[in-house]
Amino acid sequence: MRETQPPQDPTAAAPTPLQSDCGSCFGLCCAALPFTAGTDFAMNKSAGTPCRNLQTDFSCGIHARLRESGFPGCTVYDCFGAGQRVSQVTFGGRSWREEPDSAGPMFEVFPIVRQLHELLQYLTEALTFEPARPLHAELRQALEETDRLAGGTPEEILAVDVPAYRQRVSELLLRAGELVRAAVPRRREHRGGDFFGARLRGADLRGANLRGALLVAADLAGADLRLADLIGADLRDTNLAGADLSTALFLTQAQLHAARGDAATRLPAGLTRPAHWPTTALPVAAPAAKPRSRSGAGSAAGSGSASEAGSGSGKSGGRPARGRRH
Repeated sequence: MRETQPPQDPTAAAPTPLQSDCGSCFGLCCAALPFTAGTDFAMNKSAGTPCRNLQTDFSCGIHARLRESGFPGCTVYDCFGAGQRVSQVTFGGRSWREEPDSAGPMFEVFPIVRQLHELLQYLTEALTFEPARPLHAELRQALEETDRLAGGTPEEILAVDVPAYRQRVSELLLRAGELVRAAVPRRREHRGGDFFGARLRGADLRGANLRGALLVAADLAGADLRLADLIGADLRDTNLAGADLSTALFLTQAQLHAARGDAATRLPAGLTRPAHWPTTALPVAAPAAKPRSRSGAGSAAGSGSASEAGSGSGKSGGRPARGRRH
């Protein structure tokens, strides 16, 4: 099982904040990113065009009623702190409205920094894995390099080969995850698997590799997902009622917000139960049969690299839209 490491030296440099601070951001996710009308968004919006709900103070005019207004996709998006970094550090607190010439570069830089910050989130978590201690030096080096890239000038950030860098870090994170998952015998390999709408109630997925797996609308009620690698897994509308994710690897708050759980869903330390989840435990039926993906049980043919670490720049986090509309 994984353990957290001792607290860092208080004299060391403060880590880069990886939690979104919308009050310190110039509404970048609402202006820089595109979205398509459908079940996630009530309208089409092109990249670089401010959302009609974005106010002059960069707040959202319908923030308190996004879901009922047809914008659930906004409620699950997480920039991992990239918005305030680009707004306040990269561009020195000068907004794209005050300096219109900065809009283009700022909107181009933001998705890149967002992907780098997502990598920072995963690398930070990997450094808490005790079984991955042999990789801690490499993980720290990757963390420092990623933070340096995200903290560059706009020109330096735009020069980053994001797909190549993301792939390199993803391979390191995969190695770290495998060291942790090794504690589970006969663990399943479903990397990039297609489980859209699959019935997996009560499934034993301990230590499973579900990196980049499509689990949209899948029924995982009561499933055991301890030590399962969920990096980049698409959990929109996934039923997690009563599921055990207490030691799941690389699970993010955004993934939880996209899913449907209940009061009995067990979460890792540091993650919170979304407000839209029921406050009571829902009934869970008998365990399901052995899970099989559409590409074949245990298949690793779908590498999932495009939807894994640092998954993308879209408003939905770079994952395919529900029903693969795109």
